[in-house]
Amino acid sequence: MPELPEVERWRALAERHLQGRAIHAVKAFPDPIVFSGVSSRAFACALRGRTVTAVRRRGKHLWMELERRPWPAFHFGMTGSFRVYEDPADRPRFLKCEFLTADGVRLGYSNARRLGRIRLLEDPATEPPISALGFDPLLDLPARGVMRDLLGRRKAPIKALLLDQGVFAGVGNWIADEVLYQARIHPAKPAHRLSPGEVDRLRARLRGIVAKAVAVNADSSRFPRTWLFHHRWGRDLNARTARGERLAFATIGGRTTAFAPRVQRYRKR
Repeated sequence: MPELPEVERWRALAERHLQGRAIHAVKAFPDPIVFSGVSSRAFACALRGRTVTAVRRRGKHLWMELERRPWPAFHFGMTGSFRVYEDPADRPRFLKCEFLTADGVRLGYSNARRLGRIRLLEDPATEPPISALGFDPLLDLPARGVMRDLLGRRKAPIKALLLDQGVFAGVGNWIADEVLYQARIHPAKPAHRLSPGEVDRLRARLRGIVAKAVAVNADSSRFPRTWLFHHRWGRDLNARTARGERLAFATIGGRTTAFAPRVQRYRKR
C-alpha cells in the first residue's frame, strides 16, 4: 500500500510536469466507486483548460491547486499511482483519469483494486477526509513535549496508534514497524506507558525514516540495508534482521506486525 514517501514521490512528479501548465484535455473513465461525490464527466468538465498552480500533499492524500476552484484531490488506496507518459499506447492498466498538457505530456491516475478515491473539492485542506488527518511527519512533526502529551493520553497499542491517520497522517504498516524496530519499542505496548525517552526515540526515528525514504524517492532498493523493511515480509518464521535478530509476527491494529523480540521488549504489568 502506498505510504507517505510514495505519495510524496507522486506529488513531486505531478508538480514537475503539471505546475504552471494548463490542462489541455482531461479523460475521466466512469467508475462510481473511485469517483466520490462527482461523476467522471463532471470531473473532466470542471478541470479542462484550468492551470495548475501548485500540487500539495498531506499524509496519503494529494491535491492540485488550480487558478479557479474546485480542485481535484486524490487518495491512492492500496494500488493507486500516478504515471507520466506521452504516447497513449503507454497508458497504464486500470486508468481512471488522465491529464494532457498542450506540449503532449500525459499524467494518468490508475487504481487496480478501486480502493482509492478521486474527489472534486472547493478547499481540500479544510474539507473531509483531508481535514480529519493528524500531523504529517514530513510537514509538521510536533515538538517533543507535544508528542509526549499526545501519546500520554492514548491507551491503544503504539502500533495501532501509529496507523491511525487521525494522529499520524501518512504512516502505514511498514513505516510503523520500521519506526518501532529502530526505536526499540514493542508494538503492543500501550502508548501511554511509553517513557519520555521512548517517545523521543520514536519521534526521532519517525522523522529520520520518513526523511530518508523521501530523499531516495521511495526507492526501497536504496533504503539502508540495516532496515527491518528488507526482512519483514511474508511472515517468514526464519526471518532475521541484518543484525541477526529473529523476527516474530503478530496482528496488532488489524495489521500484520513484524518485530524483533530481542530488542523490542515489553512485559505486561
